[in-house]
Amino acid sequence: MTAGRTCAAIAGAFIVLATLSACTASSPNPVSPDEAPSAPTTTTRVPRLVDESDRPLVAFDPCLDIPDDVLAAAGYDPNSEDNADFAATHYTMLGCSYDGTLKIPGVAAYGLTVMSANFDWAVELQKSADNGDEVVRTDVADRRALLKTNQSLPESCDMSVETSYGVLLFGLVLFGKGGARVPEAQWCTGLEDTAERIVTVLDDFESRTR
Repeated sequence: MTAGRTCAAIAGAFIVLATLSACTASSPNPVSPDEAPSAPTTTTRVPRLVDESDRPLVAFDPCLDIPDDVLAAAGYDPNSEDNADFAATHYTMLGCSYDGTLKIPGVAAYGLTVMSANFDWAVELQKSADNGDEVVRTDVADRRALLKTNQSLPESCDMSVETSYGVLLFGLVLFGKGGARVPEAQWCTGLEDTAERIVTVLDDFESRTR
């Protein structure tokens, strides 16, 4: 990770193994209670923000858990990270934004925001309907997903992916060259690939922290 980013790791469970010498019937070698192996322990990281609801804690923190090399491979600068958390009473959204680095025809600049939320899939579907989003239902790494655009928010594209604790949200914003508007066919350029790369990290994260 770069020096400019906050690094954190999920503490794992450590098991102390006691090595016992061979025993015979005539020379037993019992293990005393003080020498017995200690029980496994698990430490759960407390999210940077916690709401007042009974929703699940936001387990995956984009600002802490997405490796720099994954961001770079997707075409974003890890050093440009900017906090995008959103704190509310009834739900939590942890996130960070990044500047794009790849050259895209007709695009002067672009940026990505990744947010991890603890509202469920039904809430995300209703939110998309209320916003009047144009939605394409799809899947990313065998998870339910939505690809979303909205004519009232041109030059942008969103993607929602279901998680074990809520929803992982991706937002892509483009800026056309010379003030020209980016064609609608390019609004979602590269977003599905980026989401898949990061969801692969999420898969590994969830398998390690179950």
